[in-house]
Amino acid sequence: MSNNIKDQFFYPNKMSNIMLRALRETLGREQMELVMKEGGIEEFLQDFPPNDLRKGYPFRGVSGVTAGLENVFGVEKGRQMAAELGHLAFVRGIIDFDPMLGIIDMPRRLMPMGMKIRLGLDIFGVVFNRFSDQRVQISEDRDHYLWIITRCAVCWERQVSSPACHLAVGILEESLAWVSNGRQFRIEQTSCYAAGDSDCTIAINKKPLS
Repeated sequence: MSNNIKDQFFYPNKMSNIMLRALRETLGREQMELVMKEGGIEEFLQDFPPNDLRKGYPFRGVSGVTAGLENVFGVEKGRQMAAELGHLAFVRGIIDFDPMLGIIDMPRRLMPMGMKIRLGLDIFGVVFNRFSDQRVQISEDRDHYLWIITRCAVCWERQVSSPACHLAVGILEESLAWVSNGRQFRIEQTSCYAAGDSDCTIAINKKPLS
């Protein structure tokens, strides 16, 4: 997608295609164009990435979406919209990626909820680690599952004063609701590389809210 010499790390075209189509569905064409221009990624407006797994869409094309949403709608509203985009992207993506993962029946699997959540997180982590240049580690403490992004596309090359990976938070929120048959979990980003931390960590309470 890009000949920019600075581009070192990439998302697969399929993931990026899903994200951009979800953005257009959410905003409409005109506002989408404004967001991408404000995020400095207007070069990707002409053609969406093809629906394949080649790593062809640079990290800055992802972080540019989140930056553009904040620039156009303000930080608070823009981050809320990024989370909503994550929800929709997961819904669209789970169908596309299931043939490779075989997990579409996971919500119906009979196993303890905690085991199902951890298995789901492990599988979703494998998706990013296998198909993209993003790097994810899954850990846990007594009360939380920890989604730790050690190389993050969502805030790539940004500088922010508070955690800004709401697109990733939205994807996790929707994935957990899906795997748990609609239960809601408290999810909070506790660190962000773009805010000066060593990684982007998202903490997920083990006890569902509902």
